[in-house]
Amino acid sequence: MDITALSSGLSQANLMSQVSASVLKLSMDTVEQSMDNMIKMMETSVNPNLGGTIDISI
Repeated sequence: MDITALSSGLSQANLMSQVSASVLKLSMDTVEQSMDNMIKMMETSVNPNLGGTIDISI
């Protein structure tokens, strides 16, 4: 059994696991931002006439 190859393989597996966790966190943050933006859009759509007209007197 080659100890250096085993150590290298475990190190690579650990690195891949850390990278996967980081990518998942970035993805979750992006989804959370999108969800927040969607909620804001839905809140403003409750009153669809808001901003539809402008009253101007000269």
